[in-house]
Amino acid sequence: MESAASSCLLSVLLLLTFRQQERVEACSCATAHPQQLICDAAIVIRAKISSEKVISAGADPNNPIKMIQYEIKQIKMFKGFEKIKDVQYVYTPLDSSLCGIKLEANNKKQYLLTGQISSSGKVHIHLCNYIEPWDDLSLSQKKSLNQRYQMGCDCKITICYIVPCSLNTPNECLWTDWLIERKLYGQQAKHFSCIKRSDGSCSWYRGGPLPEKDFIDLSEP
Repeated sequence: MESAASSCLLSVLLLLTFRQQERVEACSCATAHPQQLICDAAIVIRAKISSEKVISAGADPNNPIKMIQYEIKQIKMFKGFEKIKDVQYVYTPLDSSLCGIKLEANNKKQYLLTGQISSSGKVHIHLCNYIEPWDDLSLSQKKSLNQRYQMGCDCKITICYIVPCSLNTPNECLWTDWLIERKLYGQQAKHFSCIKRSDGSCSWYRGGPLPEKDFIDLSEP
């Protein structure tokens, strides 16, 4: 009886240890508004995924760490012109615990891809980047990619989980989707941009023609 109890306890401890290891090894991303992710990215493009291939992460073909090389067809570049003109491939870790992302390589589905550019000129993407099927983006988000998001990159978007919430600086926008809708990507994420105004403060702006009188040298993208 004592042996069975000890065995049961050992099994529970092993299970708890395994689950803790899973949490440690899992990919973890900081919460961020889509605009912030666009601002932080080195490159933002609209593309189709033509094919995928598993390759070694380094020059050594026996390297146990593998990457997925996605061959893409670039449709439009919104950011990154000064660093790269045309993107043929993007790379992501094969292992999801390393934040690798799985995309449909059927040359049909279009994606918004954001990522970073390595010193060798390769474009790397992962789960913590803002990567969405193009058709899932709102009209406001699509229009904001051209210019509007960039006009608010000096602004700070602060998420509010519970009341009271308050702004600490004039260049701050309060992100309340979770508080109001109990989901992160609600109305503010889908339809609003945090824009810097002529006096240096920031405020939410919903899609539509930009009010010229409230901004400096701004026009509809």
